[in-house]
Amino acid sequence: MYTLPKIERFNQNVLSKYNIYNSVFITLPFDSIDNTGVLLPLFTEVCETGFKKQETPKEIIEFFSQKYLHSSVEADKIDLMFRFIQYIERQIVLFDAVEDAAFPIVNNMEGRGSLRDIKEKAEAKGKKEELIDFLENFNVRTVLTAHPTQFYPGSVLGIINDLTEAIRENKLLNIKHLLAQLGKTPFIKNEKPNPFDEAVSLIWYLENVFYNTSGDMVHYLQKNVFQGTSIQNPLIKLGFWPGGDRDGNPYVTTDITLKVAERLRTSILKCYYIEMRSLKRKLTFFNVDVLVTELEQKLYRSVFYSKGEIYITLDEFKAQLNKIKAIIIEQHQSLYLDELDALLIKVNLFGFHFATLDIRQNSRIHDAVFKDVFDYYLKSDASVFPENYYDLTEIEKFAVLSKVEGDLNPNDFENEITRSTIESIQAIKVIQENNGEFGANRYIISNNESALNVMETFALIRLSNWENPTVDVVPLFESVDDLLDAHNVMEKLYTNPMYAKHLVNRGMKQTIMLGFSDGTKDGGYLMANWSIYQAKEALTAISRQYGVDVIFFDGRGGPPARGGGKTHKFYASLGPNIENKEIQITVQGQTISSNFGTLDSCRHNLENLLSAGVTNQVFSKNKNILSSSEKEVMDHLANLGYQKYLSFKNHPKFIPYLEQMSTLKYYAKTNIGSRPSKRSKSAQLDFADLRAIPFVGSWSQLKQNVPGFYGVGTALKHYEDTDQWEKVQDLYDNSLFFKTLLENSMMSLAKSFFPLTAYMKKDPQFGEFWQIIYDEFLETKRLLLKIAGHTELMENYPDGKASIQIRERIVLPLLTIQQYALLRINELNKESVVDEKLIKVYEKIVTRSLFGNTNASRNSA
Repeated sequence: MYTLPKIERFNQNVLSKYNIYNSVFITLPFDSIDNTGVLLPLFTEVCETGFKKQETPKEIIEFFSQKYLHSSVEADKIDLMFRFIQYIERQIVLFDAVEDAAFPIVNNMEGRGSLRDIKEKAEAKGKKEELIDFLENFNVRTVLTAHPTQFYPGSVLGIINDLTEAIRENKLLNIKHLLAQLGKTPFIKNEKPNPFDEAVSLIWYLENVFYNTSGDMVHYLQKNVFQGTSIQNPLIKLGFWPGGDRDGNPYVTTDITLKVAERLRTSILKCYYIEMRSLKRKLTFFNVDVLVTELEQKLYRSVFYSKGEIYITLDEFKAQLNKIKAIIIEQHQSLYLDELDALLIKVNLFGFHFATLDIRQNSRIHDAVFKDVFDYYLKSDASVFPENYYDLTEIEKFAVLSKVEGDLNPNDFENEITRSTIESIQAIKVIQENNGEFGANRYIISNNESALNVMETFALIRLSNWENPTVDVVPLFESVDDLLDAHNVMEKLYTNPMYAKHLVNRGMKQTIMLGFSDGTKDGGYLMANWSIYQAKEALTAISRQYGVDVIFFDGRGGPPARGGGKTHKFYASLGPNIENKEIQITVQGQTISSNFGTLDSCRHNLENLLSAGVTNQVFSKNKNILSSSEKEVMDHLANLGYQKYLSFKNHPKFIPYLEQMSTLKYYAKTNIGSRPSKRSKSAQLDFADLRAIPFVGSWSQLKQNVPGFYGVGTALKHYEDTDQWEKVQDLYDNSLFFKTLLENSMMSLAKSFFPLTAYMKKDPQFGEFWQIIYDEFLETKRLLLKIAGHTELMENYPDGKASIQIRERIVLPLLTIQQYALLRINELNKESVVDEKLIKVYEKIVTRSLFGNTNASRNSA
């Protein structure tokens, strides 16, 4: 029997099941959702019909109220809107669970991009030795961040997990009970989570998903590619930001950093303990059982009895496991060797750290901290810094910084930021003592603008009585200008004797982080992606020139506007002029739950990232190189898009539009995450301080998705108008990088819905501005369809398109309510007597609808 096409598998296993279970959900009697199940489908239909007739959200809701509600009292309408929101939030959860349950059926788990596919392709092409060499030197590092793009409390996450399992096994009674439980379980957190809460929430994914998936993947390769020989290279590394990411988050304290590191260690030891208990039931042989019991007891005491005390070291643990392995092979016919190897692989991957806790802080903070430290030494020890340090040239400053030594005490400083920054550096030492070097060995500098930013931060590390630090300083380049200058910054560091010595101590490896999110916010979609591509080429060239292995760490969000979309295609498209020995990416919010939330989706996406590296370095070596003429076209397109985006960003209505017509200010009111929505505390909205997540998320809530397409249409139109279309068409046909870039932009367009805000074109203040956005949307859509040869957006990804369409239909009533509430707030604010109490009610409606739409989009922010 042949396998059905992907879209048919999706329709059978996702769409049909959702409709069935949703009809069950509608009929369930909830105390707080009386009659909502009957009214919501009617409201959805009224919304769809209304927008087709070009009606406003206000007209749609007024019409529905008159036709279906017995009362026209505003309080009754508000009550129904809240009940609709509650219901839709749960429909989203149901659809997520159905989609997750069907993941291995809809997606071919052994198809293109899988480990099996890699192995068979290498054998068929006679490249098995090349593949082995690649796997011995390549790494995938997924770094989990707590950026605020998902809000489910633990109780709801548990229901989602149980519901997914019940749907997968078609346990109808269980499904009904779980849907009933879902209807009665609160979705809203009363308080913001603190960074430790966020860490605990994400550690669940480490314990329940990444631990098994990563181990199974390496085990498969060890058995089927390496023929049983142990892989020493930790192919899959995990990174972690909650508790270590201080950039703009005043709630990350040193105490929390240390608590999170301890929790990570306890969690991995717990995983090992559970596995040792399982092995104990099997390894009951002479000379083995005693050793297994000893290990089990030491792990048990380290997890459950210790107050930070460890009863076995990592080296002792590995040595004991290898001793058991040798006895099994020599005396017991290798019985259960496979299971023991599986544990050894995980110990090699995760050590006693589980995931590396990155410390991150902004360069602007470092500037202030360094000045404080300079002033301190000027008073206490004049030999450390010359009095005229700030009058010196950059080269002279480098000479001073290369010689500084000291033993800073955080308590000597009154300034809280200075004290906590020094403490965070010294916390790395403590974590390394307890969890091993990989517990915390990276210090990331956000908004890095110069080599001096790196040198002064490195000096702060050395001034913490750390002459040869076992820590990598990672500059994060984010703005367009900083990306273009990044290679010059790194050359200054590579040629500095002190920093060069540090690189020798670190194995001649330098990690450089590149920010997609802030790059797009700063320069628009085309320029951000092209600037990062160019920066990677220039950084690769300069690093190779000085014998440095550069590793790129990409700060990506969920949607295309923040570097998301078909991520693995980007890595497969890079070519040999961009170093690609590791793929390092941030994973956040709904992207964690949607791409790595289940064993199947985690395996599929990790294998695809690994496969992207293989494709680039083994199967398509020396391919995907952009010619000079192609680069010229790409550069011209990026600049055309950049100019269009800059004129848009500099429009006098840009900031007022976001403040008054979007949900931007409501992100600060949510309890989604611990981090504030902007870096500064000023009441005035400063674009530079605005976080990328609320910026991109606000456009998503409007269903306008500006950061994912704005400027693309204008850039392409230039080539159409000047009869040079064949240049961009050839680029699309021949460059996987450019094709992927435009395909991801199509996803942004597919998630847009301008009828929702079409009423704004009549607004006396913002009508013209709305029209500018809509015109660029139409032009971009027309030209993307033309270049792809499509009649509909995403027609080459029918299952992805279908998933988006269903999600958009589920949230359409939610978005209509949100726009209605925003309209009412504006109306109420203009009345002679302002009803503050009613405004607060409508503000709560906006915030609640923001939650549901964010979760439904899965990669909306």
